[in-house]
Amino acid sequence: MAYVMVDVEADGRNPGDFSMVCFGAVIVEPSLERTFYGRLKPVSEKWVPEALAVSGFSREQTLQFDDPKTVMEQFAAWLAREVRGRPQFISDNNGFDWQFINWYFWHFTDANPFGHSSVNLGSLYKGLVKDTSQNFKHLRKTRHTHHPVDDAKGNAEALLAMRDMGLKIKL
Repeated sequence: MAYVMVDVEADGRNPGDFSMVCFGAVIVEPSLERTFYGRLKPVSEKWVPEALAVSGFSREQTLQFDDPKTVMEQFAAWLAREVRGRPQFISDNNGFDWQFINWYFWHFTDANPFGHSSVNLGSLYKGLVKDTSQNFKHLRKTRHTHHPVDDAKGNAEALLAMRDMGLKIKL
């Protein structure tokens, strides 16, 4: 099993009604060199300009992105190639990121390589420091840019720092 840190940018609040614009993933290991990046054409006519603006793309640009089915098939193939066993999904905001990745996998490929569960990075940190008011974001090294690969790398760096702080995690 390997932890795969994922970050999603979307043009609205939920999949199906709105679209995943792009996502990034990184295998959590010291080098942080194994990454995946996908940009997806919208699946809906609905979109929220403020949500889309976070990604840095215009609606016109997203309409030129790749077919979602193709991107999700490529992501599944990348996971199969890079991870022995079942990959473990982890993200900064798994309530948001997981819903998009899960929906897109099931909708476009009829399977989810991650299974049916995910891990929340912030919750791990709160448990590690035994304080629910604490935040892990100071542990990132890579600047949070809203490019999903940068953001996934920064979150993976935080997880590696938590391991150095005593979190028992097999990488």
